[in-house]
Amino acid sequence: MSKTIMPKIWTKFIALALVAGSAVYLGSCATQTTSQPSATAQTAVNNTNRELREVSFTLSWLLQAVDAPLATAIQKGYFAEKGIAVKFERGYGSADSINKIASGVYDIGEGDLYSMVEFNQKNPNDKLVAVAIKFNRSPAAIVALDNTGIASPKQLEGKRLAAPAGDAARRLWPIFAKATGVNADSVTWNNVEPKLREALFIKGEFDAISCYISSSLPPLKKLGYGPDRLNTFLYADHGLDLYGNALIVRESFAQQNPELVRAFVGAYLRGLQDTIRNPDESLAAVLQLSQDGLMDQAQERDRLQIALDSLYVSPEVEQNGLGGVDRARLQKTLEQVAEGFGFAEVPTPEDVFNGSFLPPKEQRTI
Repeated sequence: MSKTIMPKIWTKFIALALVAGSAVYLGSCATQTTSQPSATAQTAVNNTNRELREVSFTLSWLLQAVDAPLATAIQKGYFAEKGIAVKFERGYGSADSINKIASGVYDIGEGDLYSMVEFNQKNPNDKLVAVAIKFNRSPAAIVALDNTGIASPKQLEGKRLAAPAGDAARRLWPIFAKATGVNADSVTWNNVEPKLREALFIKGEFDAISCYISSSLPPLKKLGYGPDRLNTFLYADHGLDLYGNALIVRESFAQQNPELVRAFVGAYLRGLQDTIRNPDESLAAVLQLSQDGLMDQAQERDRLQIALDSLYVSPEVEQNGLGGVDRARLQKTLEQVAEGFGFAEVPTPEDVFNGSFLPPKEQRTI
C-alpha cells in the first residue's frame, strides 16, 4: 500500500500583450484588470522594439498552481523578452489538448507524453513531438478510500472506477494493470464530470478513481479526506517510471518555426526554475493570472507542494537539468506503453522527444 504525501470551470481566453511604455495586462472578455509589471517585465517592455508574435497555448486542464511556470514566465516578461505574446486557454484533459494541438487550434500545448505517443500511432500523418518535459515524474494514480478494503492494486479487480473523458491516468490504465498483474478488463469504468469526480467518489458512487495526484488530492483533502484516509497507487511507484506532462507541438510547426519553439521553451523553463526556487512568488503569479479571485489559495498551495515534492524535481533533473529526458528511461517506458496499448512497433525516444529546442544544460539547472 502506498500513501502519497503531500474550481470553477475557466472558459475564457487570457492573452498577454506587452507594449512599449505600458503595463503588463491580461485580456479577456470580462472587465480588464491591470497591474504594475515586475522590474524584469518592465525591462522587457522597454527593450522590445519589435512586434510580439502571438503564440496560442493550451493547458492540459484548468488553470491551477501547477501552471506556475507559465504564469511566472508571463508575469516576469520572460516570453516578451523572446518576442512572444502568450494567449492561452484552459484544457479538458490530455486527449483533448493533444487533438487540438494536432489540428492547429493551438501552436503549442501541454499534455501527457504517452497519450501523445498513442495519438501518433493512430495518426502518423499528423505527428506531434514533445520538446520539453514539465513533470519529470508522472502524477498518474488510482485512488481508493482506505475504508473500502482496496489496499493493493490487485484488489481493484471487479471494482467500479471513474474518470473524466480524456483523463490521462484512465488512458494509461491498461499499462498500469499489466505492470501490477491486474486484469484490466475486470473493472467497470464510469465517465464522470471533472467537477463531480471527487464529490461522487467520497459518496460511494465509485470504488476508486483515476487521476493526477496534483488534481484530485487537494480537493479530497478539502472534503475531509487527507492522505491518511486514502490508498493512493501512484503509477510511478508500481513499475511504471513514466514521464508526465510535456510541452507538445506539431512536428511540422517545430520544423517551420524552430527559433520560436526554442524561445518559448527557454522562457517556460526559466519560469519553472523560478517556481522551484520561490514557490510562494510563483503561486502569487497564478492567483493574479486567474483574475476572478475564486481560487482557493490554501488548496492551490497544497497542489503546488505536491508538484514540488513529487513531479518537477528528481535525481535525474538534479543531474541533467530541467526539461530533458534520460534516453534509457524513456526507451523502457515506451516499450511498456507499446506492449500495453498493442502497438505494432515500439517508438524510439527520437520519435517522441526532440531535445534540440532546449537551452544549454547550464541554463536549465536548479
